[in-house]
Amino acid sequence: MEEKSLDQRLAALESRLARMETLLQRSAVDMEGARAGIQQWVTEYVSLRLQQLVPETCEHAPDDTATPGPVLPGTRIRCTEEVLHRLSRIPIPFVRQMVTQKVVETARAENVVTVDVRFFERAATF
Repeated sequence: MEEKSLDQRLAALESRLARMETLLQRSAVDMEGARAGIQQWVTEYVSLRLQQLVPETCEHAPDDTATPGPVLPGTRIRCTEEVLHRLSRIPIPFVRQMVTQKVVETARAENVVTVDVRFFERAATF
């Protein structure tokens, strides 16, 4: 084999190895970015779930101003049993929470004392 052709083949091989090293370095950086993204997503998800659980599991001092009867989850806004039933039929938890939040915001803005089905249907529309 000619030395010239051997040098060319060796240079081509080194070029390919350099490209492979570059690709491996890029994929390592992308893996780190993906790992960081997944960690951030898990942290936000756990935080959201804890926010959902805390109002129901925390013990609070008794509230003498609280009125008996059903309330919207995580709030002190009174509602009817039918409204709670309709909320419970929403199968996706974060959607159920978004609907509840929208109804609560509307009820507070309009100074509604008790959320009934008619108000719920109007307020829950996005």
